[in-house]
Amino acid sequence: MIFSPLVRPVLTAFSLLSLLTLASCASTTEAGKQDKPSATPEKTAVSNVPVTTSKTVTPVQGDEFANFTQWREVDGFIDDMVKKHGFDRKALQETMNKVHYVDRAIQLMKPAPPGKPKNWAAYRARFVEPVRIKGGVAFWNKYASDLQRAEKQYGVPAEIIVAIIGVETVYGRYTGNFRVMDAITTLAFSYPDTPNRVARMAYFRGELENTLLFARDEKIDPFTLLGSYAGAIGWPQFMPGSIRNYAVDFDGDGHINLRNSPVDAIGSVAHFLVEHGWKRGEPVAFPARVDNKRDDWQRFLNQGLEAKYSLTELQAAGITPSAGTPRDMPFGLVDLQNGDGPTEYWLGAANFFAITQYNRSFFYAMSVNELSRVLRTERNF
Repeated sequence: MIFSPLVRPVLTAFSLLSLLTLASCASTTEAGKQDKPSATPEKTAVSNVPVTTSKTVTPVQGDEFANFTQWREVDGFIDDMVKKHGFDRKALQETMNKVHYVDRAIQLMKPAPPGKPKNWAAYRARFVEPVRIKGGVAFWNKYASDLQRAEKQYGVPAEIIVAIIGVETVYGRYTGNFRVMDAITTLAFSYPDTPNRVARMAYFRGELENTLLFARDEKIDPFTLLGSYAGAIGWPQFMPGSIRNYAVDFDGDGHINLRNSPVDAIGSVAHFLVEHGWKRGEPVAFPARVDNKRDDWQRFLNQGLEAKYSLTELQAAGITPSAGTPRDMPFGLVDLQNGDGPTEYWLGAANFFAITQYNRSFFYAMSVNELSRVLRTERNF
């Protein structure tokens, strides 16, 4: 799942994984059926034009009607949508009157209580595992020509695209069963009491705006959109804003459909990564060692999601790269905590940090890298 850079504790392009480990743009591992288009034209309150849409989805059990239009902040949001985007006030009020409050989304957004230290080995085992490996090889074989086309057009290797879709939704198996309108509206106006509450609500209000605009652009009922408890949609778990900014019609049918088109998902993942710094033909990461008898190497930790240090700088501080690490490109120091065991260190290149823009977590980016490596080996075996 993809969050904006503001979004994540270890949460551009959102998965339950993304949120629970939140560090974008991008995800849920909640199981749920995707809605299928119907040939029956209906009208949607947000656009007042005929649309082709599936039946409006029933709210998740336990959701509550909240009468959001009586909330002052919601009324102000409606004002903005009318002024900025020409929405009909009455129609939009009718739409917002259908929204339900999702307490489960609120609970899942709350920070996890203090517990065991992070464990990279345990995290890796959750995602580099037989189901995703077998499913990834099958997905790659089925969509080989589309993956090859994406690799040629965007420069993102097929195994990276396949790995992201596998980590996010197990190749479309778990795309979420929350109504996106319900989840995003709830988080936009009733985000839990956290230190970043104001910024998070602003983010989700932007995503609510994008949800309504996307539905209008695609002429669909916004209540047919299902996703994660954070509102991420489809095979690659893109947030609505990421769909509007980075998703592509890669199957050429005239519509962007990340819910029902794996081919659109393939092209969209590749395009997202390129737009966030992916470098064609460059590596992702290399193992490294640090000299624990020194402490000057620690200044390279927590320096943002960017490759910006030369190998010479890193080596001078007591960081030893593995054999074959290129000397002519920048890196960032990646630390992968292993519970009570020794921390694992890597040098992340620009492509590693491009993956972190999908989910701002070193664990996430490295799991994608590791799964991609295993997938390529297994498929070529």
